[in-house]
Amino acid sequence: MLNVGKIAFIGGGNMAEAIMRGLLHEDAGAEICVAEISSKRRDELTTQFPGVRVVGDAAEAARWGEVVILAIKPQQAESVLSLIEPAVTLDKLVISIMAGIPSSKIEANLIPGCRVIRAMPNTPGLIGAGATAVCSGRKATSGDLDLGHRIFAMIGTAVSVEEKLMDAVTALSGSGPAYVFTFMEALADAGVMNGLPRDIAAQLAAQTVLGAARMVVETGEHPTLLKEKVTSPGGTTIAALHALENGGFRGVVMNAVKAACTRSKELAGK
Repeated sequence: MLNVGKIAFIGGGNMAEAIMRGLLHEDAGAEICVAEISSKRRDELTTQFPGVRVVGDAAEAARWGEVVILAIKPQQAESVLSLIEPAVTLDKLVISIMAGIPSSKIEANLIPGCRVIRAMPNTPGLIGAGATAVCSGRKATSGDLDLGHRIFAMIGTAVSVEEKLMDAVTALSGSGPAYVFTFMEALADAGVMNGLPRDIAAQLAAQTVLGAARMVVETGEHPTLLKEKVTSPGGTTIAALHALENGGFRGVVMNAVKAACTRSKELAGK
């Protein structure tokens, strides 16, 4: 159970939905309200979450909630913060899941002394398998950070980091599912190229990625050690790994994460 009575979401998109599902599934004990500008989406949320209060006014939701979660696009930050600013009093905790927007910018657009937490979840949170990093703003307390950590632990794994590392988190785990989906697609295409039916290749690729990830998490062993257990001298796996090295596979992945990190900083105006 969370030590909070009312949680308000500003924005009712996929990540807000994922967090709400986690809170409801874990019976967190909090009432939930979501403010969504789209009437079509409000209807969908009302149908999916009959026990959740759904409104069209962000300020109304912010006024109602004890915890206010900003689940909006970074491009909407200034206009939405301006809208809810009169409703956010010092007794409220603001949690932002906006990519690239520093806590200092949120603090500067709300009442002086407001408590702000930042979080970067990812899309697997939709199925309870997310990876989220949380960090605290200037005025947030250790209790605030703990509450944020517990909220996001309800949709997967949550870790705490310093705010200066949030762009790296965005680039690694925030954007990371897209890299994995691209790898899975290429793996399945390779199976098709070598004669497998498309549906079987896709199924084997997905299960292989899932199984490999579970082995890392559940055994606690380093990926290098697990890789060595698959790699026999003179066998098929070492031949494939040699081809990956020749193609610069690891360097390409590292460059991709670096590019995403750079773009995250650009979006924040750093």
